[in-house]
Amino acid sequence: MLQSNPKLRALIISLWNTFWSGGIANPITAIEQITYLLFVKRLDELESKREEDAKYDSKFNGLYTPWIDESLYRSKTNATEDEKKELLKKRKEALEPRPRKELKWSFFKSMPADQMLLHFRNNIFPHIKDLNDESSSFTKYMKNAVFIIQKPSLLKEAVRKVDEIFIEIEADAKDGKQSFQDIQGDVYEMLLNEIATAGKNGQFRTPRHLIKLLAELTEPKLGHKIADPACGTGGFLLGAYQYILSDLVRKKEPDLLQVDEDGFERASISSVLDDKNKKILNDSIYGFDIDTTMVRLGLMNLMMHGIDNPHIEYKDTLSKNYNEKGQYDIVLANPPFTGKLDKGDVNPDLGIDTGSTELLFLARISKMLRSGGKAAVIIPEGVLFGSSKAQKATREILLRDNQLEAVISLPAGAFKPYTAVKTAILVFTKVKENSKKWHTERVWFYSLENDGYSLDDNRRKLKENPLPIAKSEYTARKTAENTDRKNYFFVPLTEIKENDLDLSYNRYKEYEYTEQNYDPPKEILAKLLEMEEGILADMRELNELIG
Repeated sequence: MLQSNPKLRALIISLWNTFWSGGIANPITAIEQITYLLFVKRLDELESKREEDAKYDSKFNGLYTPWIDESLYRSKTNATEDEKKELLKKRKEALEPRPRKELKWSFFKSMPADQMLLHFRNNIFPHIKDLNDESSSFTKYMKNAVFIIQKPSLLKEAVRKVDEIFIEIEADAKDGKQSFQDIQGDVYEMLLNEIATAGKNGQFRTPRHLIKLLAELTEPKLGHKIADPACGTGGFLLGAYQYILSDLVRKKEPDLLQVDEDGFERASISSVLDDKNKKILNDSIYGFDIDTTMVRLGLMNLMMHGIDNPHIEYKDTLSKNYNEKGQYDIVLANPPFTGKLDKGDVNPDLGIDTGSTELLFLARISKMLRSGGKAAVIIPEGVLFGSSKAQKATREILLRDNQLEAVISLPAGAFKPYTAVKTAILVFTKVKENSKKWHTERVWFYSLENDGYSLDDNRRKLKENPLPIAKSEYTARKTAENTDRKNYFFVPLTEIKENDLDLSYNRYKEYEYTEQNYDPPKEILAKLLEMEEGILADMRELNELIG
């Protein structure tokens, strides 16, 4: 988290202020433009490391045709033939292909501001948009992307500050703190925090440590087809990708594993990511979102982390135009739960008569899973005990069509400073679509009192790491002996059905009550009168002293 590094946080705020003072005040527009810069910087770093391998075909190999200002080569009406030929010669020379290495961050960052802006806008940005082939999602959704920075001074200052951010990230990593993972997502999160509008449209990011927990609970494997139906900047897809990499390292090169700031074992880089594994991973990760800006940010996010051709599409997974069923092994999601949809736009196949997105997404996720596929989803706790017909129908889908394995209650401040809505994690495995029988026999309930961070708006990192403990308890749940319901426990389906399919942790938890003994009311009143008389006596004495 940015809050664990005040210097990095200050640098990102400073970068935001640079765009604000430079005339780009719309936060989403600023995020997108900043992300382009971060992407170009990160691409330079990744390619430089990969170029050490002689077999690697760098994205900066070969030549490019430079942009020219055609107005400089238009001959005047009274120009002689020789002058016209000279202009044509100069134009031809200006259009001579040049090495693509000139498109790297390390090359252009030292240019004068005016030259830098022209070079970035007309040479570098078009190169970024065409990094992949025409069939790729990245190329499709970058076609309409626009680089709107107009002031040379703004670009120059922004480039300088991005360099400072990366220097601090590298220093932080060397000190064993937070490594570079999802920087443009962090910038997005920081910007939303600055303008205090997060949560109004559901576009706040899931904290990274919770993403790690959901990946740990579902344990995605190499070859699994993984999806997020409302992926935003791609945080869950990235979390699954990083879990798979760590799992590969654990099996082949365990010495490369390190315990991260949240207590989970992670590997940043390994030789296990060979061409074969990389191709499998590229074909394994799928995301969908209804915001084209989020689609672009998600694509660049995944590409920066080594997924060369990610599959993120502009698509409304709740609409009549989306009908994928039984396609995915793993679904990870924190779908938006602040909106209401027009029922006429909702796919009737979802089987839930409601406009509430949190219910519709649960039905959609259930349908997306293949038989045996697993999902971990963050939902508002109201879904677990609400009495509406749609809420009950959604819970019935979870218990009938799926084996609902766990309900993990999250602390109330888990999504501060954006929202104080109490949330929970649902973990379930698909069994059969439109089942007539119940496929859940019992549900495991667990409550996280804290998630390793302070539960105020600052969300400071605490010393303890409770999330790996939650994962361990979840893994051991079937063999552990539970004699009470004070911490974590199983509840049989029969009891859940008796309680109107209520799935809230507090509904089944046993509370310990300590007997309190109080004096009889007359004695308490007598003591109060005695205290009152003492106060009055003191006040009379004080009154006499002051005359």
